[in-house]
Amino acid sequence: MEKWPIGVFSSIDAGMGVQLDVAKELGVTTIHLHAPTPENRTPQRANEFRAKLDDLGIRTTVVFGGFDGESYADIPTVTRTVGLVPPETRAARVQEMLEISDFARLLGVDVVALHLGFVPHDASDPLFTEVVEVTRRVLDHCKSNDQALHLETGQESAAALLQFIDATGRDNLFVNFDPANMILYGSGDPIEALKMIGDLVHSVHCKDGTWAAHPGEEWGSETPLGEGDVNIETYLRTLNEIGYTGPLTIEREIPNDPERQKAEISHAVNLLNTLKAQILG
Repeated sequence: MEKWPIGVFSSIDAGMGVQLDVAKELGVTTIHLHAPTPENRTPQRANEFRAKLDDLGIRTTVVFGGFDGESYADIPTVTRTVGLVPPETRAARVQEMLEISDFARLLGVDVVALHLGFVPHDASDPLFTEVVEVTRRVLDHCKSNDQALHLETGQESAAALLQFIDATGRDNLFVNFDPANMILYGSGDPIEALKMIGDLVHSVHCKDGTWAAHPGEEWGSETPLGEGDVNIETYLRTLNEIGYTGPLTIEREIPNDPERQKAEISHAVNLLNTLKAQILG
């Protein structure tokens, strides 16, 4: 398999990410898929989607879970609403992740992923223990489907993420590394974090952004790839150093402006292909 195939986000029904015909036009060969709504997580829809991807020569490498009620309006809102951490929505969301795992299996995909949410950094906090337990439940279900679970970076430092992964005591938990999220959330230098997490990085996003004036208290700003503070060339060189060979999946959501999104994705594809040629020879 080609090292570092280019990927994008796409969806079956959410209207998010890049349309598959656009991905094909841009020469993209892999996707991360936004999990569809429950009514579309059926064997028939899975078969239809697999057939469409086969026709286009595109494969799904990760299915991402997301939940109704999540909001990324600001950091306090993320804390209250995102992932499996908020107690009031946890049980329903855990069940939904199990169903998403089953749907991913129908698609023939061996990785599911999600934003876990803001896990307490203090391992003695009861909330930390609660989230470890529900994550184990998801991990064990994924294991029964011959799948790994990837946690997306962002809300925590690299050290806190490693602490949490170790606490789960499971061997099918890995990281989807998003360098821009480290900057946007103010959770640490992405290149140093990438080096710390190392070979636990089994999938990645290629996204860029700039630091906030008050990191960790307010959002940074997302930018087109190559125009932020990540330093994409250094990012790719570090991925090469840690032995990462999987897809480089571009994430760039520009709601209600498909032409601008297509232009920025095209720019990102060209940038990544240029850097790949320089780094891999």
